[in-house]
Amino acid sequence: MIYLDNAATTRIRGEVLEAMLPYLKGGYGNPSALYALAREARRALDAARERVRAALGAEYASEIFFTAGGTESDNWALKGTVLANRDNGKHIITSKAEHHAILNACVSLEKQGYDVTYLDVDETGMVDPGSVRQSIRQDTVLISILWANNEVGTINPVAEIGRIAKERGILFHTDAVQAAGHLPIRLDDADIDLLSISGHKFHGPKGVGALYIKKGTKIENLLDGGAQEKGRRAGTENLASIVGMGRAIELAVRELPAESKRLAALRDFMIKEICTRIPYAKVNGSLTQRLPGNINVSFPGKRSESILFNLDTRGVACSGGAACTAGAAEKSHVLKAMGLSEAALESAVRFSFGRYTTREEVRQAVRILCGILG
Repeated sequence: MIYLDNAATTRIRGEVLEAMLPYLKGGYGNPSALYALAREARRALDAARERVRAALGAEYASEIFFTAGGTESDNWALKGTVLANRDNGKHIITSKAEHHAILNACVSLEKQGYDVTYLDVDETGMVDPGSVRQSIRQDTVLISILWANNEVGTINPVAEIGRIAKERGILFHTDAVQAAGHLPIRLDDADIDLLSISGHKFHGPKGVGALYIKKGTKIENLLDGGAQEKGRRAGTENLASIVGMGRAIELAVRELPAESKRLAALRDFMIKEICTRIPYAKVNGSLTQRLPGNINVSFPGKRSESILFNLDTRGVACSGGAACTAGAAEKSHVLKAMGLSEAALESAVRFSFGRYTTREEVRQAVRILCGILG
């Protein structure tokens, strides 16, 4: 299997699994209890929180709250902040190219009487900070723009958008699920109030994530119950996975300069090979402001479902520019927002790399792809 779908999920690292195993075996104590086994678990929980804090450049470990993943973090960020700040207004700004965790949370809030502005993106999938500024109203309480697009890899100017939000006293959230562990993130230098990450996007375990909540940010609980996570996110902590995510992001950030350079070289090599050998291919997204391991390309005149099926039967795993919902193929909302033609929408394929992707695998994948497309 040549696995080229790392934007969907990544293979867990051996070092991460090793860090988790003690808490799946003997160190299974509940961090909220008081006996020795529990105190050991609490120390592991605190150490993981510190690792995430250091990796993101947050000022305080107490600003990191563990969740069940990126979707929960996004939902908490949006719903928790607008509910806590509803006396200040009921207007939210986001973009048409966000992850569905953001878009569907916004739809839910619209049903509760909130007003959402969905910003257009340019032909690369990027949000214009000027359009953010122009959309701000007196009753705007939250701006949520993702750091890097999961489908086309385009990186948004989040620092500039954060400055605009701060100038107007508006909370700013960014979904950094695709960015964390792959791009430099320094919250101590950014005007970001809330930030979401997910462990399985940087070779950590599935089912665990985190939400950064800047000190002083008003936010209501998404889950009510016990006193876990400073009383803000109830439920016994998924300790082994939290430990694994802490180790995974620590390793990812440590290796980021070299690994980012390696993945960008692989990305550029594959783009060049595809465009040279398949002249009608069209790369989607920014060619400069792009995640190092993301390629999205359309093959007008072909069907992505057919391409993906044939790649799979030949041992190449990747994904299309369309998501399947209840068995019905739905064209990518991101590519639609970018204004792609119907032919480009129907033929988009995404290849995404991780730390285990090799140049030889990329070369073989291109050869197989060319054989399929003729």
